[in-house]
Amino acid sequence: MIVLASASSARRALLAAAGVTVTVEPSRLDESPVKQSLRERRTHPAAIAEHLAVEKALDVSARMAGALVIGADQTLDLDGADFDKPRDRAEARSQLLALRGRTHCLYSAVAVVRDGQTRWQHVAEARLTMRDFSDAFLDDYLDRVGSAALSSVGGYQLEGLGAQLFTAIDGDFFTILGLPLLPLLEFLRIDGALPR
Repeated sequence: MIVLASASSARRALLAAAGVTVTVEPSRLDESPVKQSLRERRTHPAAIAEHLAVEKALDVSARMAGALVIGADQTLDLDGADFDKPRDRAEARSQLLALRGRTHCLYSAVAVVRDGQTRWQHVAEARLTMRDFSDAFLDDYLDRVGSAALSSVGGYQLEGLGAQLFTAIDGDFFTILGLPLLPLLEFLRIDGALPR
């Protein structure tokens, strides 16, 4: 059995579209103190994402003996400042204004754990350049996407209306969506969870 330790509909949809059947069992890990501790130690955002992906998978693995558990996390870095998912519209607007006209990095990490043992982990980077959009566009964008702006770090979903925010991306599309899918599929084939 393959278990996804995430409530992310995007990650679930990516796996389903790739033909990977998973049971969804979201992690109960309280990320805030873990992130805070890592940030205080000036841990790189890529390492934070990787650490959280492993911890989420370990959390679920402790409850699901024998299952192959996939944990994932994503961080956003803008010139040394990292972002969390916005808590409300005002915070989403603030994040998007900070990103406007600039290039930022997304780090997406994935880990696979079985019976409390980390079997594999991977982190991927994508660089995204946001266009210098108008305040009117931003307000219209936030009106149209509604609460979806709160579901991802940076307040955007590239797979939807958020595509209009960007002028360039350098990196894997799946990484931007929050799951380095191709390396994960390769590991699952090597591990025997998927046919070779």
